[in-house]
Parts: sequence; structure tokens; C-alpha cells
Amino acid sequence: MKNKFYHYIQNLQNQICKGLEDIDGVSKFREDIWERPEGGGGRTRVIENGPEGSGVFEKGGVNISAVHGKLPEAMQKMFNVGEADFFACGLSLVLHPKNPMVPTVHANWRYFEMYDDNGNVINSWFGGGQDLTPYYLFEEDAKHFHQTCKTACDKHSRSFGTDFYPKYKKQCDDYFWNAHRNEARGIGGLFFDYCKENEDMSMEDWYNFVTEVGNSFLEAYVPIVEKRKNLDYTAAQRTWQEIRRGRYVEFNLVHDKGTLFGLKTNGRIESILMSLPPHVQWVYDHHAEKGSDEEKLVEVLENPRNWI
Repeated sequence: MKNKFYHYIQNLQNQICKGLEDIDGVSKFREDIWERPEGGGGRTRVIENGPEGSGVFEKGGVNISAVHGKLPEAMQKMFNVGEADFFACGLSLVLHPKNPMVPTVHANWRYFEMYDDNGNVINSWFGGGQDLTPYYLFEEDAKHFHQTCKTACDKHSRSFGTDFYPKYKKQCDDYFWNAHRNEARGIGGLFFDYCKENEDMSMEDWYNFVTEVGNSFLEAYVPIVEKRKNLDYTAAQRTWQEIRRGRYVEFNLVHDKGTLFGLKTNGRIESILMSLPPHVQWVYDHHAEKGSDEEKLVEVLENPRNWI
């Protein structure tokens, strides 16, 4: 399974990067191949601006990695296990467009194995999801993104008597919650973790589900970018975008488990922190103006909505 899934994310990285370069029209991804001293490595691809800032994406990354070795002590405590060997691979992406009318997007799909002293797999699971973080709320975009997520879920969940979309939509709302701000990071999508073999789902079934979601990413995001990338915006709207990006950074550095896993397993720092946007503001005690489009967004972030 680990070889099968790693081959999948290699191909998916190529497909997503091609789709994003096509819609950007100017910028190209820069590639870095890196190795992890304890075992494994990855392929990082980053896109930044275009000539004189003409590209759609101010900064973004589409990264794959496959790492292995001894499970670090911090992760032993997280998983409540003793010493063990592990393997983990996945694709992780974050895209920060320049135009504040285009939402930031995040996605990842990952697979994990743990082994006994004889090298036998004693535990394995899938995880992942995709979520949208707008700066200005276009309800039709939110509905499109969530409908694409639901369609991917429905192709698999109904076969096993479980409705994946409402379950993983709620988990996304719960996970991407900035507790110290009492608001969501964005408008959600899907989040699933520890998807293990059970009486209803084999690991092959989980593979088919996770890859269905991965394959839906471009369909979920690209039409939104196409619709919004050429809209006009003001300097004040750009400032609002940078203030909201600050909340994005806060979540990633305070709450995000993926960031923690990368740091605790001696992952490549540049790849882990590529999720951070290049221009951010923290304005003291900032509040959106009453009745504004900015306040409309905040209301939704404080009270997550069902979009379908």
C-alpha cells in the first residue's frame, strides 16, 4: 500500500502543478529535491509571483514527502506507543493568491504505517482533506467547493452505509478552529484522520476514497480562481486580506498537527513552513466595520454554516 499511495501522490503532484500553472498563466513551479538524514525525503515545488508580481499566486507550494525511521519520542507520546519504526508519505499544498477576492486553499492526503521489531505492519491509516479560506465571501464559491467535496464522498460512502460528507465536514469545522480567537480559519471542506481498516472498510477501500478526494481538488478550486482572479480590488481590501492571513499563520503555528509532526520528525523546515504567506499584518485590536463585507465574512467564521 505504501508504494501504491506514494506512486499516486507523485502523479497527483504533477497533475495539480500543471493545472495551477495553466490558470496562473505566468508563473512556474520551482522544484527542490531534498533528503531527510534519518530516512526518506521529498519533492518540494513552490510558485511565487510572476514577473513584476503579475502571477495569480503570490506564494504557494505543492509538496510530497516519504519519510521513515525510528518514531521520535514526541510522536511516541502522541500515539501512546513505545519505540517503533514508521513510514509516512503524503502530499500537502497551500496556495495564497495575490487578489483578495480569490481564496487561499489548503489540502493534504497522507498515509502512515508503524512496524514491530520484525518489520511487520502493526498499524496503518490514511488521513487528509481540503479546505477553503476566503477573504471575501462569495456564497456560490462556498457552495461549489462543498458540493465538489460531497460528490467525491458520496461515490464511496453510500456503498458502506456511512455518510462521509457531513461527518468529515463537521470534523473540518472542528479541526480548523482558532480556539484562541473563537473563530474558524476558513469555511471548511473535509478533514479525516486515522482512517483504519474496519468491518466496513478495507485499506483498499480507504485508498479509493482518499484518492477520489485528491482527484477532486482541481475541480473544487480552479473554477473559483478562474471566476475571481481578474476582479478589481482596493488597497483597503488588500490590507484586510493581510490581516486575515495573520489568523491563518496563528492556526498553523499554534494548532496544526501536520506542522507539529513535521517539526518533531526533523522534517525540512522550508517545506513545512511554505504554508506561511509572504505578506501578513497583525493590527492591534482590529475589528471589521459594521455592515461591511468584511463583517459578513467574520460572522460566517464565528458560526460555521452548512453550505449544502
